[in-house]
Amino acid sequence: MRTTDQTLHLGHARPSLPLTARLTLAFHKMASVWRALRNRREINYLHELNDSQLMDIGLTRLDVTLALNTSTFFEDPSSHLTNSARRRTRFFGLTR
Repeated sequence: MRTTDQTLHLGHARPSLPLTARLTLAFHKMASVWRALRNRREINYLHELNDSQLMDIGLTRLDVTLALNTSTFFEDPSSHLTNSARRRTRFFGLTR
């Protein structure tokens, strides 16, 4: 006589996070959205600077415009500006 064991594979069970961990994750998400919106507002103020003032901080007017236009609403555009300024610094550092 042969017997066959049949098992039902349900996948890996994931334990649910405790309430404090879920609240911490939610708080961090809200904080990052708040930071992105605040930085977006501050970058809008960069449009008030003239071109020489922007060059003093390593940016151009095009960098500011592209950072605001290429980032999504909840994405932090300041990372785009940081990368632009670093690229420009490396470029001018090599050519001078």
